[in-house]
Amino acid sequence: MLSRGMQALTGDSRDEDCWTRFISARDVVGIKVNCSGAPHVMSSVELVASIVKNLIAIGVPSDHIWIYERFEDQLLSVGYDKCVPQGVHIWAAEGKRRTSLLGYDPYTYVEVDFFGEEDTRSFMTRPVTETFTKIINVPKMKEHQAAGVTGCLKNIAYGNFSNMDRSHRFAKTNTYSFIGTLAAVQPIPSRTVLNIMDGLSAVWHAGPFSEFPQFRFYPKQICCGTDPVAMDHLLIDLIEAKRKSEGAPSLFDRSQKHLGPDNSNPQFNHFIREPGHVEYASQLGLGIYDSDRIKLETIEL
Repeated sequence: MLSRGMQALTGDSRDEDCWTRFISARDVVGIKVNCSGAPHVMSSVELVASIVKNLIAIGVPSDHIWIYERFEDQLLSVGYDKCVPQGVHIWAAEGKRRTSLLGYDPYTYVEVDFFGEEDTRSFMTRPVTETFTKIINVPKMKEHQAAGVTGCLKNIAYGNFSNMDRSHRFAKTNTYSFIGTLAAVQPIPSRTVLNIMDGLSAVWHAGPFSEFPQFRFYPKQICCGTDPVAMDHLLIDLIEAKRKSEGAPSLFDRSQKHLGPDNSNPQFNHFIREPGHVEYASQLGLGIYDSDRIKLETIEL
């Protein structure tokens, strides 16, 4: 499935030619996975292993490949190390083996005061600024209770900065502008050359975690692209259609009557969702939101 998707994206018939459009043998590649929904809904081991296999096939040494995430417990629970060659780094910014002070670059940050919080800085993960020359973004297809969806933008933004949960402490959040703001900080946009969205499994409510089996579904899709905004717009459409079929409120619903503590009920949510963060990101030059300008090719297997 990944091979067909990459060939459709690039127009090349050989896998090696597809990958060398984005990556060279000299690159140090970070693969930004999404593990918050583990063990049920996360960047799948099989997909990540296939990406690593293709990188090695074009000459990238195994020790120049990093599979990374913010939180060590989530990352290690998946078991990527069992399915990739020796030498591939499995790295997390925060965990028992590394304090947050060591995992983030003290010189690259976004500073904003949302509600008078004491810590107003969000620091970028250290390997993004110091080590990687290219990044492959591997998000999941998930609803997010605050942002609306967890897709390419949120995975590459909130997944690469510390102290970002403060943007959704209260029912009215700051996710509308904060996600795009973080995603626009260099070197993230210039080094993120490829987005491979894992839609083999997905979450349509109570995300980004996957605590409730009834909210999991299986689009059985893998989306390959270079435009995170366009891909996230398609994700919004997919989650919206699923929620509509389940009789749940729209992601864009802003009424107070659907706010509530019981997120096991799809009629209620902790936050007023902000799926508009995707269109906002387009205004920062991160991609195309206009459906009429998005080029989509679907391959049925």
